[in-house]
Amino acid sequence: MRRSAFLFFKGLGLLFAILCGIGTAVLGWFDGADWMNIVVYSIAVTGLILWGWYHFSVRWINEDLKQNIFTKFPEEEKQKKEEENEENFFFKNIREHKWKTIAFLGIILIFIFVSFIAEGFFSGRTLVSFLIFLAFIIFMGVISRFIKGTKSVFTGISVLIGLFIIGSLTIPGFLTLLNMKSMLVFAAFLGLATVGQTFVALLGGLDLSIPFVIGSSNVALMSLISKGVPPWLACLAVLILGLLIGLVNGILSFRLQGQALILTLGVGFFVKGGVQILVAMGTFSAGTVFGVVPPWMINLASMNGKTIGLPIPPVIIIWIVASILIIVGLRLTKWGRHLYSLGGSRLSSARLSISEKGYWIGAYVISGFFASLTGILLLGWSGGGFIGAGDIYLFTTLAAVVIGGTSLLGGYGGYGLSVIGVLILQIITTVLIGWGLSWEAQQFILGLLIIPMVALYARSPHIRSQI
Repeated sequence: MRRSAFLFFKGLGLLFAILCGIGTAVLGWFDGADWMNIVVYSIAVTGLILWGWYHFSVRWINEDLKQNIFTKFPEEEKQKKEEENEENFFFKNIREHKWKTIAFLGIILIFIFVSFIAEGFFSGRTLVSFLIFLAFIIFMGVISRFIKGTKSVFTGISVLIGLFIIGSLTIPGFLTLLNMKSMLVFAAFLGLATVGQTFVALLGGLDLSIPFVIGSSNVALMSLISKGVPPWLACLAVLILGLLIGLVNGILSFRLQGQALILTLGVGFFVKGGVQILVAMGTFSAGTVFGVVPPWMINLASMNGKTIGLPIPPVIIIWIVASILIIVGLRLTKWGRHLYSLGGSRLSSARLSISEKGYWIGAYVISGFFASLTGILLLGWSGGGFIGAGDIYLFTTLAAVVIGGTSLLGGYGGYGLSVIGVLILQIITTVLIGWGLSWEAQQFILGLLIIPMVALYARSPHIRSQI
């Protein structure tokens, strides 16, 4: 490429970016957007398109420009190559980053799909928002090249910010206090249920009894309260029940190594059926139990709940405090370090006299406890006991762990990553609901998004080294 052609192409990119910025302002004006939002969106679109043009389009034209985009133009004799032996730089990059390319095209296909099935979705505002989202994803992808060590946290936070951008730009009221509170409440339920799954995953295990323990705890608690048992004593009894279920899961799965998935699923069905039988005695229904939920329990999980007079539902505070304690505990305590050691190498841990049985059972006991706690809190939110209250957590806890970046093979990750996975799932769900999609369409798109995220996770170095 000659110097004149190069400068022309740079100037063309500048012109295109300015026109897109002007187009954004015009579309915002027609949509009746606030003038401050119009200015911010226009500047953002102009800057991102200009950056993308200089960093990608120009480089694809000539590979030698890779290190010299913003520097003095190199000598022309250094740029000459034999065309017959030169590989097209564009297609070369496509092949090297095929999975990223597929994900990029998948996002575009989802936008087109939603535009067809959601009435009123496609507009100038959503189109501009989508372009900003794509530009942000590309930008963070380039930045990730300079991140050393693990990229799980950076990738997770980037996805969170990107989803937050697309939600705030396409859904009216997304940034309202009520919506933020709603997302955090539901994220807290999933986050607490995911605690146990994270601990078990760090050892290379699985716990599929979590949703059944949640539903059983929910029904059992309401049943005990309706029969006159003091609420605090009923909560204590249900938490002890969760601990005992976790103990059974831990002992049996330790003795039957490699069968944790089927075993915990079987224990879950056993617990669910057993609770239904006990609750059904003298009644007409065991799946749903109604009664008077104590006001303090409603306050714990309701949207209007208050913490020390502040308009913050206590369940959010409970999740935040639990998250901090767990993250710090896993990283800084002896117990946490031994847990990672066992997950990474049982043989090495045995040489250090670390009790594999004790830590394995302990992880499942913690899982049972937090599953019961989730069931208790859900009763305060729903106002009635329902055996299927935990059904949605059957695979969402696993999805949150995997999307966050914790290895299901053990020894890598942590609850901090699971928190990121929980928030990603919650924002995705909120965005899909905000777009007015049907339940079937939500599940379809959610699956399309989860599959590539899990695929990219499986290709990461720390996973491939464990297989």
